[in-house]
Amino acid sequence: MTREAALVVMLVVTLGVLAAMLFAWRARLRRDSRLSAPLGVPEHAAIIDRREIAYVATTRHDEPLERLAVKPLVYRARGEAVITDRGLALSLDGTPTVYLASERIVAVDRATVAIDRVVEPGGLVRIVWRLDEATTVDSYLRVTGDPVAVITELQRLCAAPETGATP
Repeated sequence: MTREAALVVMLVVTLGVLAAMLFAWRARLRRDSRLSAPLGVPEHAAIIDRREIAYVATTRHDEPLERLAVKPLVYRARGEAVITDRGLALSLDGTPTVYLASERIVAVDRATVAIDRVVEPGGLVRIVWRLDEATTVDSYLRVTGDPVAVITELQRLCAAPETGATP
């Protein structure tokens, strides 16, 4: 095979892989088009803490490798997490503010891996929350500085687990 033929084969394979990736991502967006996070912040919410964050992903609950395209939490972004006395506001660059009321937050803990991010042990903050009555999801944040205070405040806000229900 000549160098030119090898180059053409490599280009065709590369374009095929890129087309497959695009097709798979568009299929995921269609599959998850009904999913959307709550928007806006309630009036008179007292701010407890603010932190710069890198939003990593939202996945199915306890399935850190199964990304969900929850609007507007579809793509990774930098932004700010604002903890209020009523919940958590995620103000990510280029998107409307997502607000997780304390009643939606099920649990908060540390994680090491999410869909395309592996960090030092406990380097991510995992927020388990209810998208709706039937759907529980995990969102992963990388908090600037030590995340212990953020985790402590969010755990304080968590809704009490319902009798007999599992998150």
